[in-house]
Amino acid sequence: MGSNQSWVTEFVLLGFQLSAEMEAFLFWTFCLSYIFSLLANGMIFGLICLDRRLHTPMYFFLSHLAIIDMSYASNNVPKMLANLVNQKRTISFVPCIMQTFLYLGFAATECLILVAMSYDRFVAICHPLQYTVIMNRRVCMVLVVTSWVFSFLLSLVHLSLILRLPFCGPHEINHFFCEILSVLKLACADIWLNQMVIFGTCVFILLGPLCLVLVSYLRILFAILRIQSGEGRRKAFSTCSSHLCVVGLFFGSAIVMYMAPNSRHPEEQQKILSLFYSLFNPMLNPLIYSLRNAEVKGALRRALCDTSGKWLVWGST
Repeated sequence: MGSNQSWVTEFVLLGFQLSAEMEAFLFWTFCLSYIFSLLANGMIFGLICLDRRLHTPMYFFLSHLAIIDMSYASNNVPKMLANLVNQKRTISFVPCIMQTFLYLGFAATECLILVAMSYDRFVAICHPLQYTVIMNRRVCMVLVVTSWVFSFLLSLVHLSLILRLPFCGPHEINHFFCEILSVLKLACADIWLNQMVIFGTCVFILLGPLCLVLVSYLRILFAILRIQSGEGRRKAFSTCSSHLCVVGLFFGSAIVMYMAPNSRHPEEQQKILSLFYSLFNPMLNPLIYSLRNAEVKGALRRALCDTSGKWLVWGST
């Protein structure tokens, strides 16, 4: 670096660049969505922890998905809400890089957890007699721990590659959070290696798991069609369709964002895609699982009945 260059110590998040009235509307809309996302995912996590009937592999994975969604949204949304009501939209270098690191880690973990959930459904439907033996507690723990550790190690690789770059010139990030592609555009050096690692990560974390999920569900579909009982076929379809909705929403938006040519997706469209899987996807996941899952709704009813019963006993004393 030349002597006339200086390091950037903070960035400016440009956000959506709308009128004050529209930004106020977006603030309350996103704020309510964020609160709902935290409450809904927290409710699912609490129900799974408290109700012993939900202590199964599928709900064990679902509890981790709820944790990821709450963490994922909390990493991006609060800063976005603050920027919608503040004129000073700066973020220091270290918090920005940490936001990128956590964002990549949670996103990769969700991809791998969704693969583990598809494998769980595959074993449950295609090999029901061996289900408890194959999906034992140890296997579930290994799948979850591997997903978390591997994802954050991969995110650490991206972090180290970003930290080797000099940021000496532009400091305006045309995004509402420190998204990795937007941050790399500000680097004062060649980012070819970063781009290659991002592409390789997408192939390994997005396309690879998506192919595994699709193969699993093709085999599940053939197994469901062989089920003689109409009730059993309906229950299997209901459970699997919920998971496929989540997989389609998450993988679809991520693949369009990171694997489609940039020229086809201007920056404003990229912001909308990022907003979808940063805010709306964590909000939709609990809706899909709770509204379409009789066991979760049953656990919620039991929890509400127990709570109301305790209040009645307390009030009578």
